[in-house]
Amino acid sequence: MSKLEKFYYDNAIVKNFAYATALWGVVGMSVGLLAALQLVFPSLNFGIAETTYGRIRPLHTNAVIFAFVGNGIFMGVYHSLQRLVKARMFSDKLSTFHFWGWQLIIVAAAITLPLGYTSANEYAELEWPIDIAIAVVWIAFGINMFGTIMKRRENHLYVAIWFYIATWVTVTVLHVFNNIEIPVHGLKSIPVLAGVQGALVQWWYGHNAVAFFLTTPYLGLMYYYLPKAANRPVYSYRLSIIHFWALIFIYIWAGPHHLLYTSLPDWAQSLGVAFSMMLIAPSWGGMLNGLLTLRGAWDRVRNDPILKFMVVAVTAYGMATFEGPMMSIKSVNAISHYTDWTVGHVHIGTLGWNGMLTFGILYWLLPRIFDTKLYSVKLANIHFWIATLGTLFYTIPLYVAGWTQSLMWKQFTEDGFLKYGNFLETVTQIIPMYAMRALGGTIYLAGVFLMVYNLMKTVKSGKLIANEMVEAAPRIAHVKHKGEHWHRWIERRPVQLLVGSLIVVLIGGLVEVFPMILVEENVPKIASVQPYTPLELEGRDIYIREGCVGCHSQMIRPFRSETERYGEYSKSGEFIYDRPFLWGSKRTGPDLHRIGGKYPDSWHYNHMLDPESMSPGSIMPPYPWLLEDDLNLAYTARKMKVLRQLGTPYPEEFETNPFDDMKEQAEGIAERLRKDGIEQEALEDKEIIALIAYLQRLGTDIKPKVQAAE
Repeated sequence: MSKLEKFYYDNAIVKNFAYATALWGVVGMSVGLLAALQLVFPSLNFGIAETTYGRIRPLHTNAVIFAFVGNGIFMGVYHSLQRLVKARMFSDKLSTFHFWGWQLIIVAAAITLPLGYTSANEYAELEWPIDIAIAVVWIAFGINMFGTIMKRRENHLYVAIWFYIATWVTVTVLHVFNNIEIPVHGLKSIPVLAGVQGALVQWWYGHNAVAFFLTTPYLGLMYYYLPKAANRPVYSYRLSIIHFWALIFIYIWAGPHHLLYTSLPDWAQSLGVAFSMMLIAPSWGGMLNGLLTLRGAWDRVRNDPILKFMVVAVTAYGMATFEGPMMSIKSVNAISHYTDWTVGHVHIGTLGWNGMLTFGILYWLLPRIFDTKLYSVKLANIHFWIATLGTLFYTIPLYVAGWTQSLMWKQFTEDGFLKYGNFLETVTQIIPMYAMRALGGTIYLAGVFLMVYNLMKTVKSGKLIANEMVEAAPRIAHVKHKGEHWHRWIERRPVQLLVGSLIVVLIGGLVEVFPMILVEENVPKIASVQPYTPLELEGRDIYIREGCVGCHSQMIRPFRSETERYGEYSKSGEFIYDRPFLWGSKRTGPDLHRIGGKYPDSWHYNHMLDPESMSPGSIMPPYPWLLEDDLNLAYTARKMKVLRQLGTPYPEEFETNPFDDMKEQAEGIAERLRKDGIEQEALEDKEIIALIAYLQRLGTDIKPKVQAAE
């Protein structure tokens, strides 16, 4: 019999990540509540650039995804991995570096996003220095994780570890490929891929960031903590094997379902739809495996708030992973896309799946590492019902808002005209739903504060077991038995499991992404489409800085309701100089792809100064600083140089002197504004002039067939 070895689990790092999870949960959700309230009460934008909706919305999404959920992942991985492999983490120094590095990245995001430094890509808004920092910290985490697995005392790698490995390798690939960009200065970069190509890669990343950051690691946590909390073995180990390999293979293909009816080629859209429908099987396999683990234990579920949190979490996972494929059906997507239905769908996943499972794990884990009991089971039960109620009050109004939006956008009169030709009518109609959503968010956040109080009292009543002593037998090399199935072989070999996972997830990426990049016919060029002028390019960067893409799309789909409202549907060749692409994923305001020439310059000037003066009832915030701040030209020439390197046909002299061209165009706009009665000193030097130049350019490179009034 092997002699037992004495060693210590590191609970201090688990505690640090648990505290960070709770802290950033409060911060991220509070910012989200402010953003929700701004859609009901625009005055809450406060007239300050850093607190406008367009800037704090990406702050909210990044805080919730990468700060709250991210720290929750690391908390669970560092705690469960040590116990699954019966070994302390590979390096305490790497653990500490990982923790503080991740927190500094979060703080950097919290500073730069409100200041307007953004790449504009959904879930990947952070600029290039922070992207590099993320890569460094993520690699440190991977080294620490694999080093721990290598020195394990347990031969078999439990299914949770498979999900951790697949998460690490896939997020690495996604992060690198989606952030291939050329720096312009310390906090500004230009992506290498433009237009349709950039859109495909971004949503290959965006969908799979949801898949491999918000889903697969949490499935690993489910497979560990749900059986632990229930004190029962997982229902079916065989089902978990099928669940894992099917999920990581299929998920990577589904990104194009975010781009249905856009300018993306039909073959790519069809692949996205087909694989999205296949996702139902492995996703529901995982959900059923989790719920059936509790068979015969429903009496415990009724009395144990931790199990209740986990049951609702797994159920929400099942709902979200059924709804997602359904929304990928083109006829359904024609209704759901660009509406609040998508926002409701996403929050079933984040509030229900990620949030509820995180709460359950926190309630289960902290008392154990502090060698005490949960301060109040009653408060945890109250939190459960508050969180469930908040989720319902948040999501159901958004479903109603989404369906209302889509029906109003598409409705025609008997005479064949748009019934709601003024887009603003479709906005004011759903403000009560936005108010209900904000109420739901308030309820949910109140539950988080209650949890924080409960956990603080729990921690105070105990003492951290920073180094938990355990004993285990050393690992003995396993001898393969005759007739043993292949999966047993790979489950004992982490490097082979990593390589196998990498191959499986790369197949979909190679098939979808590379043809779009390498085959020119996938992006047919249009002779009349020309690059933006230097002034228009600066205006485009202001549009990006202010987060306008969060509320406005630039993609007219080939539906009669959209071509009647906006004009000729969008063509892929129109976006070949768009770096980054700005198609958007939500229409809180109207599509802007054909806005050029629709209104006089003075309309845009007054609209940015006071939106309600041009559109009574508008919930858009004012942007008075655009009229006051001078346009920064320090990096214009550098932008020209980078874009020329990427193949944009600018004259060579723009690399050193684009300013004469800018001055001429700016003076023309300023002169037209003065003719309309707008008198302002040094008007041609202001940021508003560049923004007007950009807006007036949009959609004018081809001749629209229809230009309907709003």
